[in-house]
Amino acid sequence: MSSTNMVENGAKTGAKNGGLDLTGGAIGTTMILFALPTLASSILQSLNGSINAVWVGRFLGEEALAATTNGNLVMFLLVSFVFGFGMAATILIGQAMGRRAPNDARRAVGTALGAIIPLSAVIAVLGFVFAPQLLDLLGTPGAAAPLALSYLRVIFVAMPTALTFTLLMMALRGTGDSMTPLWFMCVSVGLDIVLNPLLILGLGPFPELGIAGSALATVIGNTAALIGLVVTIYVRRSPLALRGTDLRLLIPDPAVLRLMMVKGLPIGLQMIVISSAAITMLSLINREGVATAAAYGVTQQLWTYVQMPAMALSAAVSAMAAQNIGAGQWGRVSAITKWGLIFNIGLTGALIGVLTLFDRAALALFVGADSEALPIGQHIQLVATWGYLFFGVAQVLFGTMRANGYVIGPLIVMIVSMYPVRLGFAFGLYPVLAADALWLSFPAGMVATALMAAALYLRGGWREGKMTPAREAAQGSCTYRDATGSCTPSAEIVGDTRRITPGRQNAGQEGGASYVS
Repeated sequence: MSSTNMVENGAKTGAKNGGLDLTGGAIGTTMILFALPTLASSILQSLNGSINAVWVGRFLGEEALAATTNGNLVMFLLVSFVFGFGMAATILIGQAMGRRAPNDARRAVGTALGAIIPLSAVIAVLGFVFAPQLLDLLGTPGAAAPLALSYLRVIFVAMPTALTFTLLMMALRGTGDSMTPLWFMCVSVGLDIVLNPLLILGLGPFPELGIAGSALATVIGNTAALIGLVVTIYVRRSPLALRGTDLRLLIPDPAVLRLMMVKGLPIGLQMIVISSAAITMLSLINREGVATAAAYGVTQQLWTYVQMPAMALSAAVSAMAAQNIGAGQWGRVSAITKWGLIFNIGLTGALIGVLTLFDRAALALFVGADSEALPIGQHIQLVATWGYLFFGVAQVLFGTMRANGYVIGPLIVMIVSMYPVRLGFAFGLYPVLAADALWLSFPAGMVATALMAAALYLRGGWREGKMTPAREAAQGSCTYRDATGSCTPSAEIVGDTRRITPGRQNAGQEGGASYVS
């Protein structure tokens, strides 16, 4: 079977299961078609957080709003421990789909689920027990601490459900399907938005739970969406559906799990670096008082919207690059990066401009027009938001490099930009600039990240990565035995693998990975 027919068959399979074939067609058009549902999911998720913040801020006060800010930061920190597994699984799935090896994709998702579900259960138990100590580490303001504890403990209980839902959405995007995650994000967000005021205030037959009601609404929304997503995966016969003997793939494959740990841990550590730096920053911000902490929390809500195009494009670039690396189409990988950068500058720049013009109206949605936090939030937004243009550049470049399993370089970049640059700026210039040193440290760190990311990308070492267990090379070479009646070498399926790893022999000759890059 020719490689052209392979791509055509893959496109048909992707369309049948609601996904896109990311290895063919116009790159700009494909990226937009893939990124728009991902962006819409991000918008919904951020809108959900913003509406919840409105309910909490308006009904329960600024102390409760500060409590959710502290609680959500703890959750971000803990989720980071398992996020890397999901990202590594997505890369493996994307490369497997690019080389038309759905069995390898199922092995990846099975291993990820078999590892993350029990791990998240352990985190949930430990987090519930040690939530007070975690909040103490943050220096949570005394007035907000009891509310933050109630909020955080409910969220911890739902940790396994939330992480499984997130993992499955990421995995589906790896197959080229970004629409199905969007529909079930709609389910999750819709339930959360409707249930929030009912459970906070105890309207109708619902109990009055206060801030814990806001957390419980999120739990219910995620659980319902997860159930619907799993049912849809099986009804549509997704290539990720585990049936019959495939269910044993839920027992983690040691080779795949090892690869996920090696590649996923640095990705997770990037999140940890960001989280820990944010925790340190929040401890400094908390010293400025409840009004400043609330203003920062509201500004973060707006920042989630500003960074959404960058995150959606980074996900699209990573998924597209992974599939094209799997198919050995390196020429398209560079073009994918270029289009990601173009779209990021246009979309992120436009959002920054709109927010600058209408910041007061946007901030007033959360705290009211007469709130003490409003002018503080306006100042933070004006001083710091422009840095997200550089944040987007870095995310696109990291997305491409991550698609080939290159994760150590980006981790080092994040460590340098978060600690010596951002925190060094905040601590070093605070005696001179006071609170402005805190706000200016954000764009300082983002500019540094973009410059170092560009240097890594142009240097080119990321092209030498490897993202598959060696055993799968032999299996992958026989992927089309049933279709062709012969066991075709993988080099003949995806093209000369010397294009995949410059200067190396093809993977089949060395017995190495069939999507070595």
